[in-house]
Amino acid sequence: MSKQNKTIVNSWNEWDPLKHVIVGVADGTHIPPAEPALDAKVPEDSDMKGDWGPRSEESIFKANEQLDNFVKILENRGIKVDRPTPIDFSQKVVTPDFETGSMFGSMPPRDVILTVGNQMLEATMSYRCRWFEYLCYRPLIKKYSNKDQNMVHEAAPKPRLTDLDYRKDYLSEKIGVEKRLKWTAEKYFVTTEEEPLFDAADVLRFGKDLVVQHGFTTNLKGIDWLRRHFKDHNVHAVNFPGDPYPIHIDATFSPLRPGLIINNPDRRLPEDQRKFFEKNDWEIIDAARPAHNSPPPLCYSSVWLSMNVLVLDPKTVCVEASETNQIEQLDKLGFEVVPIPFRDAYPFGGGLHCATADVFREGKCENYFNFS
Repeated sequence: MSKQNKTIVNSWNEWDPLKHVIVGVADGTHIPPAEPALDAKVPEDSDMKGDWGPRSEESIFKANEQLDNFVKILENRGIKVDRPTPIDFSQKVVTPDFETGSMFGSMPPRDVILTVGNQMLEATMSYRCRWFEYLCYRPLIKKYSNKDQNMVHEAAPKPRLTDLDYRKDYLSEKIGVEKRLKWTAEKYFVTTEEEPLFDAADVLRFGKDLVVQHGFTTNLKGIDWLRRHFKDHNVHAVNFPGDPYPIHIDATFSPLRPGLIINNPDRRLPEDQRKFFEKNDWEIIDAARPAHNSPPPLCYSSVWLSMNVLVLDPKTVCVEASETNQIEQLDKLGFEVVPIPFRDAYPFGGGLHCATADVFREGKCENYFNFS
């Protein structure tokens, strides 16, 4: 008699009750050497310009302390947590088309793994240093696949990431914020349309609809590939002209529950795209201002990791513990807020949403939008 199949992988949106999740680890993380995609992302006044090599042991220890504490809080709430298996990130990445001096890390699984229903999809990735990062998640995906006969493991086509994938205009040492804002408003990003490119963290799941940011890490060909791949879904491209460094959607546009989204007030969704949500009774409100004026040292991300929250269910949200403005806003909106100390982990790849990848949320695929 065959064993009864167990459903391991199931997640259709960003807010249904979370029961199983992957949380990253900071072990071995490197600041990667210069490359076109990375150079375009790192702010021009960043303390990381020209700096690369292994993260300090002290910073890794502090980040892992906060990641491990996050895991304990989730487990105490009955959520199963798995961790990736880091590889040696000091290794060079070498392909027939490029070579770069080191890899990155495995703290932000949200960047690499996109879970849609029973499918876990490995993104193309847009950075050369992150070419092999999917390997950190293969042991877990193999385990899920062995236990869940309905689980589907997919990998998007690996891009070549030659110089043709990147615009040379972005290689200038000093572009300036004004010109960057002009370029992003014109949808002129560092990534070209040479081949499909997308990071999983550019995708938000709304049941039958996927909302994908067009920016530095995801191009139109990548969005088109997602549209062809997820044939039963509606795939919508969005962009945020107020962002001079448009990397990943989850510090800009965050759905909290059906009908409610917080939007970065410095990177508002354009009016024509906003209408699609509002005519379907989705309220888009400005997120609270960050409590900090600057990110932690050696951090790629902006202060807007304040709104990079992890929704545990439609009434419960994890927020970084020092982000008092965001906590107060969500409290007033009726959420139970779970404060999570996490700023020491920020430099390793982002906030609470970045540091996780869904495995299982209760619920099924719902239709939240009417196209009539």
